[in-house]
Amino acid sequence: MTRPSPTVSVMIDAARAAGRRLVRDFGEIENLQVSRKGPADFVSAADKKAEQIIHDFLEKKRPGYGFLMEEGGSIEGSDKTHRFIIDPLDGTLNFLHSVPHFAISIALEREGELRAGVVFDPMRNEIFWAETGEGAWIENRRLKVAARRRLSDCVVVTGIPQLGVDGFEQFLDEMVRVRHEVAAIRRFGSAALDLAWVASGRFDAFWERKLSAWDVAAGIVLVREAGGTVLGLGGARPETGHLVAGNPSIATKLAERIEGKVPTRPPGARR
Repeated sequence: MTRPSPTVSVMIDAARAAGRRLVRDFGEIENLQVSRKGPADFVSAADKKAEQIIHDFLEKKRPGYGFLMEEGGSIEGSDKTHRFIIDPLDGTLNFLHSVPHFAISIALEREGELRAGVVFDPMRNEIFWAETGEGAWIENRRLKVAARRRLSDCVVVTGIPQLGVDGFEQFLDEMVRVRHEVAAIRRFGSAALDLAWVASGRFDAFWERKLSAWDVAAGIVLVREAGGTVLGLGGARPETGHLVAGNPSIATKLAERIEGKVPTRPPGARR
């Protein structure tokens, strides 16, 4: 077994500290459902508090590192070679509706390249971590992407554009093309956990567009270190939030279908 490096251990500790706060806040959210303004305001406060816990913890342990955070934006550090990329609550709508499926995502960028990632599911107490060259792990068990080679055998996960977000028509076109090719499509509401579950082989592949760096940075490292491939859609780099992930065979086939490079086959045809 490979042990986390000192920096990854610090990232894990920061995620666990924020996770304890989110679990406590999650227990209070049901009490606020009677108020129209209360739940949304409460979630915003919970999100910011979790981010503050992570930031303060990492800043103390790795002074000088920069930050890119969902709530706090970009903070340049004196160390120009290292930056943490943080989503303190990926799956906010799930949290708001008392759905226990959300995560904390922390990635480390070194000299512009993603080098390590931690995704923590506080409700299941599952910590996923990966570091370049050291593999991907859940606690002390090594992760490996699923080995399926036929799209017709695969369960694929995605995200549906939410109200007020452009791209729904494009998503519908893509979903139709993919649905005729795969065993099933799922939508769980947390891109960070979707990617962690691809890395662990629970899902065969993931695709989505218009995500932010903090949604996907840690998950990209996890998938790559679990033997998978992460491809950008439309010529974009996957770190920009337009991506497909899975084992090398399935990720390539899925990307081709999503972008219309391969004609959709009739339902039931073997792939």
